[in-house]
Amino acid sequence: MKRVYFSKNIYNNIRNNIKKYRRKKGITSSDLATAIGITDEYMRRLESEKSNCGFSFETLYKISVALDVSIDMLIKK
Repeated sequence: MKRVYFSKNIYNNIRNNIKKYRRKKGITSSDLATAIGITDEYMRRLESEKSNCGFSFETLYKISVALDVSIDMLIKK
């Protein structure tokens, strides 16, 4: 079986894409946090590249629905 290599920056890819699509939709991080039922502080940590904050698949799904983009668009480099 061929060895598979994974990006060590997957969380940064997702963070950057969340910010990109949120801005494209014209909403603030606070608006997005409210829409998906998390605190503003947690949303800021999710988008911060300085944070080691991870997130669940459920949170990623909720973000994708709120931003009207597919999950693969959030993961894409």
